[in-house]
Amino acid sequence: MDLRVTARRPVLLTNSASIVVGFARYAQSLILPQILQLPEETGHGLGQSMIMMGLCMAPGGLMMMAVSPIGGKLSARHGPKTTLLVGCLIIALGYTAGLLLMGSVLGLAVVAAICSTGVGFAYGAMPALIMGEVPATETASAKSVNSLMRSVGTSSASAVVGVVLAQMSVPFAGHTISTESGFRVVLLTGAGVALPAAVLTVAGPQSRRARLAKVAAGAMPSVRV
Repeated sequence: MDLRVTARRPVLLTNSASIVVGFARYAQSLILPQILQLPEETGHGLGQSMIMMGLCMAPGGLMMMAVSPIGGKLSARHGPKTTLLVGCLIIALGYTAGLLLMGSVLGLAVVAAICSTGVGFAYGAMPALIMGEVPATETASAKSVNSLMRSVGTSSASAVVGVVLAQMSVPFAGHTISTESGFRVVLLTGAGVALPAAVLTVAGPQSRRARLAKVAAGAMPSVRV
């Protein structure tokens, strides 16, 4: 593995964005099931069974599959950088919507679907950005590093969310549960980390293949009929 390839600015910025997107992807998977299953007596729990919780989270996975071809077409037309930016903004929108919709089962299902839609766009774009900036002989190792960066993001999410919810908790019926304020802080954190990912995407240069395509298009002589 040639680490000098991962130090290139476009690759480095994409990997940095991958950490943040990984964080944003996993945070909602940690808090939405808890809100859905906490007893209604807590004041912010929705008292749903584990089966119902799974059904509420299922649309998120379906949306990731549904938007995959759309993300591919968007990348083909405008470049994967645009697709990654759109994905990050949709994730931020999903977490922001969670602040308003966390009081209903349907609302949290919508939040999961929005966040997963953004993840579908972002996760499809990142490998394309990486492959457009590294030699063909380094694509496997570069994509592996990118996958590792996503895992770093998800691991960081579990640690940060765990600390926040543990610190913002109260006793309830012989147990310690997270407060509504704790869940809101995590939702704000999810939106807050998705926006820097969008900034990193904007700061990154256009992919090498896109630049070459523009040069080739500019070099082709116009033909008058």
